[in-house]
Amino acid sequence: MQGGLILEDGRVFSGRLIGAPEEAAGEVVFCTSMTGYLEILTDQSYAGQLVVLTYPLIGNYGVDPAFAQAERPRAKALIVREAAQHPSHPRSRGTIAEYLAEHDLPGLVGVDTRALTRHLRTRGTMRGYLFRGESPPAGAVEMARAADLTNLAERVTTDRIESYGENGPLIAVIDYGRKENMLRELLGRGARVRVYPARTEAERILADGPDGILLTNGPGDPADLTWEAAQVRRLVEKKPVFGICLGHQVAALALGGRTYKLKFGHRGANHPVQEKATGRVVITSQNHGYAVAAEGLEEIGFTVTHWNLNDGTVEGLRHRELPLWTVQYHPEASPGPWDAREAFEEFLKRVGGGRDA
Repeated sequence: MQGGLILEDGRVFSGRLIGAPEEAAGEVVFCTSMTGYLEILTDQSYAGQLVVLTYPLIGNYGVDPAFAQAERPRAKALIVREAAQHPSHPRSRGTIAEYLAEHDLPGLVGVDTRALTRHLRTRGTMRGYLFRGESPPAGAVEMARAADLTNLAERVTTDRIESYGENGPLIAVIDYGRKENMLRELLGRGARVRVYPARTEAERILADGPDGILLTNGPGDPADLTWEAAQVRRLVEKKPVFGICLGHQVAALALGGRTYKLKFGHRGANHPVQEKATGRVVITSQNHGYAVAAEGLEEIGFTVTHWNLNDGTVEGLRHRELPLWTVQYHPEASPGPWDAREAFEEFLKRVGGGRDA
C-alpha cells in the first residue's frame, strides 16, 4: 500500500506502508544507530515519536524479543529506506514488518531517509503525519501539528511498585520510562531493585529505606515534570541519587537548573563524550531532545563532569555538597556500545554495595 509522511512545514516524503496499515501523528526524529532497531522501538523515550533510522537497511538480523526494553513498542511509527524481508540470524523470530503488524505499529519503507534527515537537521525536529495513499489527506498538516507530546513520562511509567532481587543494597528506581537493561545492570551487580511510578511521593520511597535512588530515562519535555522534580529535591537531601538522561534533566531542574530543546536532538549509538577530569573519551548511546543549560550550574552547586564532543552540551553533573551524580547519555546502552557501563558500578560503590558485572 502506498503511503507517506507529511511534516508540519508541508514537506512530503513518499513510500510504502508495512506493519499495521494505520495513520499516525507525532514528533519526527532521526536516529543514527546501525543496529538495535528492536531496542529503539521499545525504548520508552521514543513515546510519541515517528522514528527515522538513517542506516539504509533495517531488519537484516530479524527480531528477538529478548532485546526488547519494554513490554511493547512506544514509538508511534518506524520510517526506513529498506526493510529486510528475509532476515538471517539463529535467534530471529520473524521480520521487522511482522513485528510491527503484531504490535499494531505502522511502518513506512522506500523513503529517501537521507533527504528526510538532512531536512530535519536543517529545519529542526518537527511534528509529522504518516498517511495512507498516494497523497496526504486534507488537513494533514493540522493533524501533524496537533500531535500531543505533553506529559509523556507520566503516560509510560509503571502503574505499580515492582520488586526484583533478594539480596544486596536496595536501589529505588523512579520510572520515567525506564529501559529494562537498567534493571539488568543493577541486578547483575548484586543490587536489589524496587521500581516506583513517576508520581510517587518522596516520603513513600524513603519509607522503604533504599540505599540509593536511580532516576531513569524517559520521553518528552523535562519541564513537564515539575511535581517530580520537587520530589527529587527532597530525596537528594536524604539519599544518594543517580540520574540518567531524563533523570539527569529532572535532577538539574530539582536544584534550580534550566533545560532547553535541542534543534534535532541526540539519538544514536555513536556520540563521543569526554570526562573533564581525566580527558577520557567514551562512545555513548543517546536518545534525548532536550539538554541541561550550562549557564548558572556552578552557582547552584553543580560541577560539569562530562561534555559532548560534537556540540559541547552538558553530559554529566556532580553536586558539590549533595550526593547527586547524573549523566545525559545511556550507560546501559541497548543498543550499544558498552563503553560507559561502569557508571552503574561507580553508583553502587557510592551507596556502599554491589560488585563488578
